[in-house]
Amino acid sequence: MTEAFPVELLLLCGFAFLAGFIDAIVGGGGLIQIPALLVLLPDAAVASVLGTNKLAAIAGTAAAVPQYAKRVEMEWRSLLPAIVTALAFSFLGARLVSSIDGDVLRPVILALLIAVAVYTFIRKDFGALHVPRLSAGKERWFGFVVGAVLGFYDGFFGPGTGSFLIFIFVGVFGFDFLRAAASSKVVNTATNLAAVLYFAFADHILYRIALPMAACNVLGSLVGSRLAILKGSAFVRSLFLIVVTAFIVRLAYDIFIG
Repeated sequence: MTEAFPVELLLLCGFAFLAGFIDAIVGGGGLIQIPALLVLLPDAAVASVLGTNKLAAIAGTAAAVPQYAKRVEMEWRSLLPAIVTALAFSFLGARLVSSIDGDVLRPVILALLIAVAVYTFIRKDFGALHVPRLSAGKERWFGFVVGAVLGFYDGFFGPGTGSFLIFIFVGVFGFDFLRAAASSKVVNTATNLAAVLYFAFADHILYRIALPMAACNVLGSLVGSRLAILKGSAFVRSLFLIVVTAFIVRLAYDIFIG
């Protein structure tokens, strides 16, 4: 089993804290943790990197949920259906990750992220107000669909799931950015749980690395979620644009240069 030297583990814990901080606010922790794991654990199997990342990530997303739930009203009629399908489809995606080349998704995800960034930048009032636009019945059905699609994506590929969830909760459901961030953490915890269960069953988690990273991810998540609640939707929107832009740069580099 691949193990990190103390210096490498210290660096990974630092990246895990930063990932938890960013992910608690706008998603995108995988943008930080996965490259760090790949660089600092060059001999580790890709499946083990993904499994280790998921265990660290679920600790942070789970820690953010009660922080948000205490201070932000949750729309459970849309979240509960999303949780159910996210669990099932994330597990399915994790099972397929070893048999299908995830690189085929990169150009598609890049195009989607560019569209998300442009739309959010142009619409200055996007996500400023919490004005739910779907009926109770439609919220449930859309919740099922969102959980299925992004649950599968998170189990199969992963990076950007939290950001996509926030964009959908704002653009489709009519949430403001703060409530969208809170809602995304609930669904993202479900997707991470399903993937972690699969990776644990398949023995693809490096626990001596994942557990310290998980602790640091939790600390970063607690700081990030409290800062988001304190600063509000405008702050979340600004950081969302920064993270999505970073995703675009990263994916473009991987596709055209890397």
